[in-house]
Amino acid sequence: MATALAAALPGVAAQEGQRFAAADADHDGVLSRAEVERRLPRLAPRFDELDLDGDGKLSPDELRARGRAGRKVAGEGGFAEHFRRADVDQDGALTRAEAEPALPRVAAKFDRIDADRDGRLTPHELRRYFDARRTARGKAGPPAP
Repeated sequence: MATALAAALPGVAAQEGQRFAAADADHDGVLSRAEVERRLPRLAPRFDELDLDGDGKLSPDELRARGRAGRKVAGEGGFAEHFRRADVDQDGALTRAEAEPALPRVAAKFDRIDADRDGRLTPHELRRYFDARRTARGKAGPPAP
């Protein structure tokens, strides 16, 4: 089953497909909160954030969207790799303690970036922050002579 599911999930590494299949205890093609808590505990605290359609289940598409969001944060200059290295506990978010030594410029703006004020910076929050800054710079026009 794991191999078939991995093959059916384009864009998802075989290992991730196998982990999904192993976590899907009832083999219904989605992960319930209980399955995630039991089999993928590092994702459990982010279940509601990952459940994009709010149906109480994580689909392969929702998990792929999570992966794409993380890659998009990379944007320019390999930021995704810096994010992964800074994310010491590999939970997909940065605490202030994780950001300070690895990404001091991000840590200095931590409270501005942390949109939901939960003390963790997600790739989504970082992307929104960087996009807003880019937009603001574009609207500001060229510097005065």
